[in-house]
Amino acid sequence: MKKIAVVFASASLMALAACGEKPANETANASNAVVENVVENAANAADNAANEAANAANVAENVANAH
Repeated sequence: MKKIAVVFASASLMALAACGEKPANETANASNAVVENVVENAANAADNAANEAANAANVAENVANAH
């Protein structure tokens, strides 16, 4: 769902770029912000996945130690 929103946002911003030079600059800046957010969100998702894996390993170790 997020990918679709990014595509539509990018398309809308590119449509604004056709309006003139100043909107094009604003569009480029906004597009860059969208890309930065997507990259940051992906990095956060990877970090969260690593944390979840570490937590699962800790749970497994705790269970092993309890027996």
